[in-house]
Amino acid sequence: MQISRRAQQAAPFHVMEVAERASELAAQGADVICLNVGEPDFGAAPAVLGALAQLKDQSLGYTGAAGLPPLRAAIADFYRARHGVEIDPSRVIVTSGATGALLLALAALVDPGDEVLMADPTYPCNVQIAEAFGARVRLLPTVPAQRYQLDAALVESSWSERTRGVMVASPANPTGSCMSTAELGQLSGLIRERSGWLLCDEIYLDLTDGDAPGGSRRSVLNIDPDAVVVNSFSKFFGMTGWRLGWAIVPPELVEPLERLSQNYVICPSVLAQRAALECFTPPTLALLDARRAEFRARRDLVLEGLDRLGIPVPVAPDGAFYVYMDVSGTGLDSAQFCTRVLREAHVALTPGVDFGPSTAATHVRLSYSASREKLSEALRRLDAFLGGL
Repeated sequence: MQISRRAQQAAPFHVMEVAERASELAAQGADVICLNVGEPDFGAAPAVLGALAQLKDQSLGYTGAAGLPPLRAAIADFYRARHGVEIDPSRVIVTSGATGALLLALAALVDPGDEVLMADPTYPCNVQIAEAFGARVRLLPTVPAQRYQLDAALVESSWSERTRGVMVASPANPTGSCMSTAELGQLSGLIRERSGWLLCDEIYLDLTDGDAPGGSRRSVLNIDPDAVVVNSFSKFFGMTGWRLGWAIVPPELVEPLERLSQNYVICPSVLAQRAALECFTPPTLALLDARRAEFRARRDLVLEGLDRLGIPVPVAPDGAFYVYMDVSGTGLDSAQFCTRVLREAHVALTPGVDFGPSTAATHVRLSYSASREKLSEALRRLDAFLGGL
């Protein structure tokens, strides 16, 4: 059997490999604290779970490829109420997770040989999806002074005749850092002048701390109504395994994305779509806002703990639930550090190799989506591990 070059060249997603090793240790009886995967420990809101239970006796046939009209309208209302931007529900495409939204958007925007610019570090699956459609991805190294985000000057100096678009995330994974409204505006204007496209990952937007250093809970659509936005029910809504997300696209992209969705997935999960309508009720949103406050408390606990341990965090996160820490001072590279911490301290972390070459050997991502009790114990174990080096 001949395996495609695409499959052979796809890089492994190391966070999942770490998860497998952590599971093996746990199966052997080890008490492993998993801070490697970005998965909120709260789970879906009770009202969402209740709605799912009530669906067992209902007919669950296909929906339209773009999703249930009431859910598309609810998402549009959410952006109006939370982010002050008016969106026609027809521009909302419900997808099979944010990954599904990225697949559809890039399938519609990228031709083989097109160049796409992204920050380094970045979420690795963005690179893999773009390259699967034939794009040439250029990772632009960023530094703490930029909060590990692209800016207009860097993009302008890197733009080539083959550049077609730019992908950003705010807050970003793995750093949790935001782009300011001013930075987004400058970048959007530059891309528009060059007739390019801007795709913004807003998966963690509603987990932003408004008073954090770069914190802003404003959608890019306030600045650029033609930007392509990708979002998800996984993080703010705590529904990782439900595999439900959405894209908000300019009017001219609606019909192409619907046709692509018809062919790629037919429609997103109907069970997940119907239950997700409960995400937008006032009681559920109040619960989710309280959870965001808890994530902020966890962030502060982790930042204070790492500071005591002497592990630098070059950029404090504005939101999401990630800390991107520099472990170069330990004398170990990121892969060695994560391997040994898992084996010796039973704490699972993600090496920087997942997120791009510029920080691959020096940085490690810690997810503070676990409880404060687990985070405190993980910090204690890290302290003991570092003391033994």
